Amino acid sequence: MKLRNVGILIVKEMVQGPKSFMFILALVMPVVFTLLVSLIFGTFFSGKARLGIFDEGSSQMTALAQANAALSVSVYDSKTELVDATRRGSVDVGLMLPQEFDRQVLANELARIGVFVWGESQMQNRIILSAAVVHGIRQVAGQEVPVEIIETVLGEGVNIPWEKRLLPLMVLITVLMGGTLIPSTSLVTEKMKHTLPALAVTPATMLEIFTAKGLVGAIVSLMTGVLILFLNRGFGSQPALLVGILVLGSIFSAQIGIMLGAMVKDINTLFATIKSMGLFLYAPGFIYIFPDLPQWIGRIFPTYYIIQPVLEVSQNNAGLAEVAPELGILIGLILLSSVLLAALAQRQTEAMAAV
Repeated sequence: MKLRNVGILIVKEMVQGPKSFMFILALVMPVVFTLLVSLIFGTFFSGKARLGIFDEGSSQMTALAQANAALSVSVYDSKTELVDATRRGSVDVGLMLPQEFDRQVLANELARIGVFVWGESQMQNRIILSAAVVHGIRQVAGQEVPVEIIETVLGEGVNIPWEKRLLPLMVLITVLMGGTLIPSTSLVTEKMKHTLPALAVTPATMLEIFTAKGLVGAIVSLMTGVLILFLNRGFGSQPALLVGILVLGSIFSAQIGIMLGAMVKDINTLFATIKSMGLFLYAPGFIYIFPDLPQWIGRIFPTYYIIQPVLEVSQNNAGLAEVAPELGILIGLILLSSVLLAALAQRQTEAMAAV
């Protein structure tokens, strides 16, 4: 394989690609989807931890919380209103301050405050709000004070907000759409226009043609995958490792696209095949939406080994050692696909030579 030939073909694909509807769709569709999800669940523009307060007296804590730019604060007139707002998810945490709270704090007496937590609030918001409450108490007292916080979780106890449940599906759609659609439609279009045989008689081999088209799909897949994680604030603490995982996922996705393009003769058959494979490809993303389902089912599907390492690093701050088994399987799938693609390239070359 000559890298110069591959490079020339990549430039050709990049020039011709933006003229293709599928190329534009692969770029735009994932971004539109993630923006819609973010708007529906109110996570893209807010970004603030939401605190509800019922103040029986006139505590300084209320004013201090309202002055905190990192918080969205709502004040309620009764415990019932506070509890209802927390149960509905209008606030992440509800704080009930007793009438004598400031006096008890200043007198170094044991003060009890009630904290109600929405069961589906994000853990990062709970941490932010806990830190803000502790900081507020210190400001009121000017010292460490004995405060007992009584926490009551309201609503469903599963701490997986919907935008987090949908993130795996969004990432899969992003990686697979660019990786599969772009090279497969490019190959099928070449066949339908009878330009693939013309490419084959140039110095470029069929394997080099496959490689160039696959790399273009992988590049687009990687770019959109990084963008989606950025929009969802999903890079975690190890962005380099996360990008490396996306690179592997994009390559595997592009290999799937090349295999589809090599085996299908026309665009209608290609779309029918992609639709029929949809459940197979996106199943791990759908399984994550419903945490009550046995999560081991996802391991049956090859795309699980793309999304699982991404989620572990993005949401759980996992390191390379924790995701190494899944990455090992993904690399194995890439190597196996490479062997299959080499065989398909050879078969395609022989078929065109026989014509």
